[in-house]
Amino acid sequence: MTADMVDTTEGETTTGTRAAAGGARRARWAPGDHILWRYRDNAEPDRIHICRPMTVVQDTDELLAVWMAPGTACVRPVLADGTPVHREPLATRYTKPRRTARDHWFGTGVLKLARPGDPWSVWLFWERGWQFKNWYVNLEEPRRRWAGGIDSQDHFLDICVYPDRHWEWRDEDEFAQARRDGLMTAEQAAEVRSAGRAAVAHIGAWGRPFADGWENWRPDPGWPVPRLPEDWDRAPGHLRS
Repeated sequence: MTADMVDTTEGETTTGTRAAAGGARRARWAPGDHILWRYRDNAEPDRIHICRPMTVVQDTDELLAVWMAPGTACVRPVLADGTPVHREPLATRYTKPRRTARDHWFGTGVLKLARPGDPWSVWLFWERGWQFKNWYVNLEEPRRRWAGGIDSQDHFLDICVYPDRHWEWRDEDEFAQARRDGLMTAEQAAEVRSAGRAAVAHIGAWGRPFADGWENWRPDPGWPVPRLPEDWDRAPGHLRS
């Protein structure tokens, strides 16, 4: 099932099928709905270069929770010759020509949690057998909701949080290289650092969603794996007939 919603900023959607009287309450996706979680290219902000079909777990005023099942068909960036981005030396990783490629998520599933307005989302990873591995704080532009999902832009810098609650920065080298290559201004980089410090403070206080027990959550075994639509890169707000 795929939800039909209209283009809007995060947490401010309306739809004829779910809008409350007078539109006073925000419309929400239902558990089991399929949406797309997309990221815009940092060098070409009008172009989508990451797309992951997700299943909605929960959508409230406080939290959007979505599940990416193992084996999900997705889109990722690669170099023009097909080389995976992470295999390219850092010095040229963001300057060599790229294209997108269809692929599948081969690891265990990922639960993504996003609070409206936060400049990050929190991802949960498990080992096989549902052994909880870690939380991953992905620093990113606050997400924008649209007809088929949400769009954002990755900010390179991340934070890994372990079950014993200790944390560490991740991808600081990529963050620095992106700054050198002009993918963000000094002002933008400072804003990302500030967002990271705010996230660290939130981790230290063990606020939501870390304290909510999501590591014990399990997906509905009856959920099908969402498909990747042909128009995965369509403009936000465009509804298919």
